[in-house]
Amino acid sequence: MRRWSLAVVCALVFVAPDCLAQAASPAATTGQDQIIRSAEAFIRNLFTWGPEYKLKLGPLAPSPASGFYTLPIEVTVNGQSEKGTFYVSKDGKTFLRGEMFDMAADPFAATRAKLHIEGNPSMGPADARVTIVEFSDFECPHCREVHAVLHTIEENYPQVRVVYKDFPLTQIHPWAETAAIGGRCAYDQSPTAFWKIHDLIFDNQDALSPDNIWDQLVNFAGQAGLDTNAFKVCMASPDAKKAVDENRDEGTALNVNSTPTLFINGRTLAGGDLKTIEQFIDFELHRK
Repeated sequence: MRRWSLAVVCALVFVAPDCLAQAASPAATTGQDQIIRSAEAFIRNLFTWGPEYKLKLGPLAPSPASGFYTLPIEVTVNGQSEKGTFYVSKDGKTFLRGEMFDMAADPFAATRAKLHIEGNPSMGPADARVTIVEFSDFECPHCREVHAVLHTIEENYPQVRVVYKDFPLTQIHPWAETAAIGGRCAYDQSPTAFWKIHDLIFDNQDALSPDNIWDQLVNFAGQAGLDTNAFKVCMASPDAKKAVDENRDEGTALNVNSTPTLFINGRTLAGGDLKTIEQFIDFELHRK
């Protein structure tokens, strides 16, 4: 029997994040229970998922198409879980995987509603027509590249707001979370100083390590004009880490699984290609 990695599982079932936010339906009727059982048998056969794949399906909920139910699914294998959404027709005869949209609604509104912007470092006007929310990791080389890209965006599009959110990948980047906590402590003491710390971390990324990150952050705090004693107290307290964890949890809820991931007025962009960012911004600035 063919086996699927969790990454493949994710690619197969991970669709339409806005649909996951829909309210749960009432308790399934007997007919709905049968649809769920039939759907599970079909899904297992379609993807060759044997008994080692634990599936949790339902409850059925309304979908953008009146003839279909939304069918949430959680797949667990090797101790790891992923969630996604399928669709099944109300007569139980048709199965659909892919994204389904209500063309009368804004397809990015649900994502924007999940992005908590206030209380996070930002540059640009608060009433900007275009807001870029970046989930980033200070130890990530690609994030350093996007750091330079966003400087270009700030210069060319001063009317755009950029919001920074922490998403340290602790499994592969041992000092990223400490750097994120340092950035949060800088922000708490002086929002403008955050960006100085932010730039210093990325500009010196290659020289940072788990052994020197604490001392280097204190040094950066001094260069940014912060009270280094207060900065150290903050670094040792749980409050800054809690803020970092909340940002990471928010990113996870938005299906962020790599850095950098940008949200441009709710549109998801993994990576930071300059031309694509400019395309998104120009479209949003000129749309009616």
